[in-house]
Amino acid sequence: MTEIKDLFPTRIYRADGIIPPKLNGEVEAVSMSLAVDDRAGLKWSEAHGYPGYTSYASLNDLPWRFPEFKSLVKAIDKHALAFARELHWDMRGTKPVCDSLWVNVMPEGGSHTSHIHPNSVLSGTYYVAVPEGAGPIVYEDPRLAMLMAAPPRKKTAPEAFKSHVSFTPQVGTLMLWESWLRHEVPLNRAEGNRISVSFNYCLG
Repeated sequence: MTEIKDLFPTRIYRADGIIPPKLNGEVEAVSMSLAVDDRAGLKWSEAHGYPGYTSYASLNDLPWRFPEFKSLVKAIDKHALAFARELHWDMRGTKPVCDSLWVNVMPEGGSHTSHIHPNSVLSGTYYVAVPEGAGPIVYEDPRLAMLMAAPPRKKTAPEAFKSHVSFTPQVGTLMLWESWLRHEVPLNRAEGNRISVSFNYCLG
C-alpha cells in the first residue's frame, strides 16, 4: 500500500463584492482625498521611497474619522472571523480584531517589494480601484528559504506546488492570509491609480 499525504497547508481567503458598489465609491473618494490632503502621509511616502501615497505611518484611526471605513471594517470583520475558524484556531473566547488599517494609492510604475506583517495574526487587502494592467498580488512559498538543493518545479506544476502564486483582484475583492506569509505587489503597469486598503488583525 502506498499513500501520499498533503500536510501543512498555506491557506488564502478570497471574497468578491463584500460591500455595495456605492460604499466602494465612497471609500475611493475618501482615499483620493487623503492622497491630496494628508501631508504627513505624503511626506512619509516620499521619505521612504513609497510610490504614490499611503496613510500607513500617518493616520491610525480611519474607521473613527470616516464612517465609510467603519462600514468597510464591519464587513471585513465577518470574513476575518470565518477565515480564523477555517484555520481551526483555538481562539479561547477571543476573535479577530482589526487593530490597524491604511490606504494605498499606487500610480503607474509603483510596486511594493516582498514583505510580511509582524505583530499580527491575519493580514489582508481590500481592492477599491483596479485599473486594467494594475497587476496581481503575489504570495511566496514560506518554505522557500529551506528548500536548499530541491530541484525547480516544472512550469506545468499545479498551483499548490509553485514557489510563487499570484492572484489578480478586481474592484471589491478581499484577500486574507496569515500575517507571516511573505507577499509582494509587482509593478503597476496601468495608467490609473491602483487603490487598496490594507489591514492587520490581532486576537482580542
